[in-house]
Formats: sequence, structure tokens, C-alpha cells
Amino acid sequence: MMRKKRKRGTSPGPCRSHGPEPATAPVPPPSPEPTRPAWTGMGLRAAPSCAAAAASAAAAGAEQRHRPQLCPPPLALLLLLSLGLLHAGDCQQPAQCRIQKCTTDFVSLTSHLNSAIDGFDSEFCKALRAYAGCTQRTSKACRGNLVYHSAVLGISDLMSQRNCSKDGPTSSTNPEVTHDPCNYHSHAGAREHRGGDLNPPSYLFCGLFGDPHLRTFKDHFQTCKVEGAWPLIDNNYLSVQVTNVPVVPGSSATATNKITIIFKAHRECTDQKVYQAVTDDLPSAFVDGSTSGGDGDTKSLLIVERESGRYVEMHARYIGTTVFVRQLGRYLTLAIRMPEDLAMSYEESQDLQLCVNGCPLSERIDDGQGQVSAILGHSVPRTSLAQAWPGYTLEAANAQCHEKMPVKDIYFQSCVFDLLTTGDANFTAAAHSALEDVEALHPRKERWHIFPSSSHGTPCGGGHLSVSLGLTCLIFTVFL
Repeated sequence: MMRKKRKRGTSPGPCRSHGPEPATAPVPPPSPEPTRPAWTGMGLRAAPSCAAAAASAAAAGAEQRHRPQLCPPPLALLLLLSLGLLHAGDCQQPAQCRIQKCTTDFVSLTSHLNSAIDGFDSEFCKALRAYAGCTQRTSKACRGNLVYHSAVLGISDLMSQRNCSKDGPTSSTNPEVTHDPCNYHSHAGAREHRGGDLNPPSYLFCGLFGDPHLRTFKDHFQTCKVEGAWPLIDNNYLSVQVTNVPVVPGSSATATNKITIIFKAHRECTDQKVYQAVTDDLPSAFVDGSTSGGDGDTKSLLIVERESGRYVEMHARYIGTTVFVRQLGRYLTLAIRMPEDLAMSYEESQDLQLCVNGCPLSERIDDGQGQVSAILGHSVPRTSLAQAWPGYTLEAANAQCHEKMPVKDIYFQSCVFDLLTTGDANFTAAAHSALEDVEALHPRKERWHIFPSSSHGTPCGGGHLSVSLGLTCLIFTVFL
């Protein structure tokens, strides 16, 4: 019996199939290059979900089972499968990037600091080091997070700017450690940490300037007469009273020439302190001659003179309150920021507060919605209003105010109104400084500028001439 000749080009091997060979045996494609495992990706977004990782591993196994070769899968593929399955198990409880918590803690530690107060640099550097430590602890979970990497770069820049060393004491975010009864931000943060208050403390702003124009805690803008002494604020922690005098003989328009501020005694933080300013006497001390209140190196109440005889600031740490007082020309301006919970802490008998409820209707000289002057439209004839516009036309007042305030908001309009009713150019600086104080103290940037409503009626006329006639009506109101 003759043996069958073996076909050339074939050789038996341990991986050969024992069944009949297909007519055309496809050549298995080369094994793919090992790819980078998903678990080495940057951040949570780069890593697949648990289900995706498991599905990927299962799909890879299925692909191998349907391949024509029966040889064991290559070692690299087994390694990838094992890594995928391991990652699928690990990502059931993914680590959470806590950069937002780090940033919130930093803001809480620094929001009460003021560069004018001794010890600012030391406390700020402590807070920066605590911020840096927090970002390091969450670095693994935050890989690939742009906010995290921006924070790291920002910390480095701030530490360089403030000459902060990387080694040194840090501020603790534990309220039990940092609690200071004479630091409003400290015990407010402690309440938030314990769950007593889910939101950080909110702040309110009030300002008075010019002829006089009032911005209330509710961001209502009013122009008032309020001649004589009137309370702006009168709560359980602070009292502020202003005295207004006529600006032009025969006019009901007034301006502030005296401000009295009483910081009420508060446990161990400070004794009662009284500050009083009058025209040409803007002191840098309380009436008792002191410039601070409270014990220790870090005072709970402090006066800072920014410009001699012209501008002072008062910082009351124990109630989280800041007050600015200025003299511009012959008259005074005031701006204040105070925590809402303290500003609204008063008895029923203390309800007459201009910052809280605004001016009484009988004392208002605007149109009921804050609009005190016409900026655009036809020029109003002077005729009988000659006395009301000493030295300024509408166009001249408009141009002068626009130099200081390019945004034609209610502060710009107040400037024009004051120039037309008083002829005193210092009111331009008063309006401009009032807006600067808003930008420094008001907690919400989107509310810095107030624009009069365009939907209200005109109290003394209407129709297409409402813009110019509105000013005419207001000027008549002032001088009647």
C-alpha cells in the first residue's frame, strides 16, 4: 500500500484542529498593540464606568472566542482583560474630587480678612497652606479636573505674591478649633459645619450719598428729603443716624452733614463705641479717643483712616460688618455691609430704619421707582426753572457725569440730578465714590448697577416726552 504524500507547506502542531480543515482558513489578524489601561487615564471622566469596563472585558473575551484559531490568547490580552476586570470592580466606589470643598474652606477662612489690619499676611498664608494641603489630599481623585489644576496654579501664584513659605502653620477648617466668639465668620462657619445653616452667611448693603440718594438693604433706590436726624440702621448690634440739611435755599433737597454710629457692647468682644463725623471733622478715632475695640492683638473693632479728614473705614469683626464714611465737598456719604441675620435682628419698636424700609412716602422726591433725572431726550426749557439749575444745563451736567461714570445707571442719573438742583460739582465725586463703595462692599456683582424701569408711568406727564418731562416734574417737586 502506497503512502499518501504529505502536502507541502503544512506541518502538524499542537494547535492544529483535529477536524476537517476549512477550504480557506483565514489567517488570524495580528494581536493589537497593548493599549493604555483605562485606569491610568486622567481623572474620573477619562475612566470608563463600571458597566463599561465589564462590558469591554466581556466583549474582548467574546471576540477571542469567535476567532478561528484555538490557540490560547496572547499574554498581553490576558493582562488587559485582567486589568479591565479589576478596574470594573474598583470603580464601584469611585474616589470623589473634593476641590470644591477645598475652595469653599479657603473662602471661609479668608473672607473676613482685611489687608489693612495687622496680621493679614500671616493669616492669609496660613489659609493658603491649608488650601494647598487640601488639594494635595484630593489630587489622585482630581486628575484631569481643570478646576483642580487651575486651583493648584492659583495657589502657587498667590504664595509667590504674598511671599508665603510652603512650610509653616496652617489654618484649621475644624470649627471646634477655629471658633472665635469675636469673629463673626468663625462662628458662622461653625454653624454651617454642624448643619445648623446649610448656606454661608448672606450680606446686605446700604448706602447714602448726594441729595440724598438712598440704596436700601433690598437694593431699592430712592431720593428723599428727610431733613433733620433720621435713623438709617437701628438693630441689636448697630445704630447709624444721619442728619440732613437743606442744600439750596428754598429747596426741599437736602444732604448729609452729620453721621453718628454706635457699635453696641457685645459680650467680651467690645465695649460700646461711638463714632461721630460732621462736615470738616472726619475723625480717625471714636469719641473716647480710641481707634479699636476688644482685647488681644487682633482687634474685634478697628478704625482705618484711608485719607486724612476725607475717608475712614470701620471694621467690626465680631459682627462681620464694614462701614465706609467719606466727606466730598461740604457733605458726607456712608456705605455699609452687614450680615443679613444681624441686620434683621431688631424689635418692633425699631422699625423706622431707612436702610430696611426706605424713606416714608411723604419724604420721597423721586418718581417712586428711583428715577431722579432724565438722561436722554429733548432738552427741557429753563424759563421758570432758572433757579433750579444754577450753573448747569442738562447737556453740561450729562457730559460732566459721563466723564466719571460711563455706565448710565441710576448713579449716573443721580449725579445729573444733583448738579442740576445744586450746581455743586462735588456731587459728581459723591456719586462716583458711592458707586465705588458698592463695588467694594456689595456682595452680588450682578446688582451693582441699577437701571430705572422703563415700564412705569410718568408722575407729571407722559407719552413720548416722559424722559424730559420727568426731570421737569422732579425739579418742580424739589423747589415747591
